[in-house]
Amino acid sequence: MLIYSIEIRIRYADTDQMQFVYNGKYLEYFEVGRTEMLREIGLPYNILEKEGYQFPVLEAHVKYHQPAFYDEVLIIKSILKEYPALKIHIDYEILRKEANVLIAEGFTIHAFIKKENKKITRPPGIFINSIKKFFSSNV
Repeated sequence: MLIYSIEIRIRYADTDQMQFVYNGKYLEYFEVGRTEMLREIGLPYNILEKEGYQFPVLEAHVKYHQPAFYDEVLIIKSILKEYPALKIHIDYEILRKEANVLIAEGFTIHAFIKKENKKITRPPGIFINSIKKFFSSNV
């Protein structure tokens, strides 16, 4: 299992008229967690793209538990629980840092596509090699 955490501070621009973080921002927060998790394992998006791959979102889900507010610090946890086959399922937890309270949770499902023809392909070797150590019993 691969778990990665990153902190973000809520900007004023992230809030809506009710002074809550706007619901659509949580998908952006998921993206922050996902891209930084990939960067941490040595696979930022630009390397994937140089290798001829892209990593689109096929499905997304968010469940909201509590509102978050301007200037709070949130922890975004990105969790890859299963060794990927064709599709990659990433879970997320967003917690209020101060009280370690769950604000929202959800998931995204992705597939790798070839950059030149946009066709779905199995996860490339550079991805598999980067995550292997987190799933040593499955390799």
